[in-house]
Amino acid sequence: MDTFIVIGAGIFGASTAYHLVKSGAKVTVIDRKHKGQATDAAAGIVCPWLSQRRNKDWYRLAKTGAAFYPGLISELEKAGETDTGYAKVGAVSLHTEREKLIEMKERALKRREGAPEIGDIRLLDEEETRMMFPPLAEGYGSVFVSGAARVNGRALRDSLLRSAERLGARIIYGDARLVLEGKKVVGAEANEVFHHASKVIVTTGAWVQELMNAIGVDFRSKDLKAQIVHMELPETQTGNWPVIMPPGSQYIVPFEDGRIVAGATYENFTHFDLRVTAGGMHEILEKALETAPGLTDSTILETRVGFRPYTPESIPVLGELPGFENILIGNGLGATGLTAGPYLGSELARLALEEEPGMDLSLYRVERALG
Repeated sequence: MDTFIVIGAGIFGASTAYHLVKSGAKVTVIDRKHKGQATDAAAGIVCPWLSQRRNKDWYRLAKTGAAFYPGLISELEKAGETDTGYAKVGAVSLHTEREKLIEMKERALKRREGAPEIGDIRLLDEEETRMMFPPLAEGYGSVFVSGAARVNGRALRDSLLRSAERLGARIIYGDARLVLEGKKVVGAEANEVFHHASKVIVTTGAWVQELMNAIGVDFRSKDLKAQIVHMELPETQTGNWPVIMPPGSQYIVPFEDGRIVAGATYENFTHFDLRVTAGGMHEILEKALETAPGLTDSTILETRVGFRPYTPESIPVLGELPGFENILIGNGLGATGLTAGPYLGSELARLALEEEPGMDLSLYRVERALG
């Protein structure tokens, strides 16, 4: 039986491990439990269809990732997972200009031809929009998309890891070091114990350079710091509220029991600075309260900090590491991690098992990220 080691248990690695062990493989997961892991901090929106990004490669990937979710969640629930962190609550994309909303709706209708999972698409006036999300400011109309979902990254990762463990995966927490014989990777060492593997899969997110530098590889990846504020609206049932997508990069995600998440900052070159900063809090709260002044009296529960990995052109890479044997890498999900991560984990597992991939992965070759 082939044996696999997955280094890094964020959403990408957890999905890879789950799909490997589900196929009958022997799997060991090694994770350092970094403070600042992107998945651990993330509260995500699965709604790529309204994006104005012109990068067709990104959209194809995000669209496929969104379509992958319902089947995966159903599978996890049938296996006994009661908290996957995923809920299809719809999304409300805001604007004050009706012409912009009409353009948005037309774009969504066109994209629904190739992505029926978008579901119902409706143009809402100001009153209808505020009924969907009462804390909103006046003046916003919106486009409502019923197929959108929210995701608690931490809960989904844990659900995947628990499911992998039930199927026989072993999870080890500690530092990992790649072990090579020449250019052939034969396993990894963790907590001073060597673990043999037929193949090693590296999904260490923003910390990938550390592992690659140790074997002489110049891997071009940068970390982008994100601060995310969690608030609570006391005595308010928010579990069925849709996610809110204002103009710009801000988002607001309601969860159960009055919890509202707002974010995120985009901070370059912080060298893994885990601090919650006054500037970061100000940026998030100023934007959130401008969009939804009804959140003014909410309670600040916590601010989470995560580091998203970005590779050149902000497009993920996955596949074999050129010049080496028995090692694969998945990296660079950035802000698309929760949308595309579960799907790309299944694809990385297919590559490791030498199976035919489910989509053309030639655009996401690891060579793109090498110096």
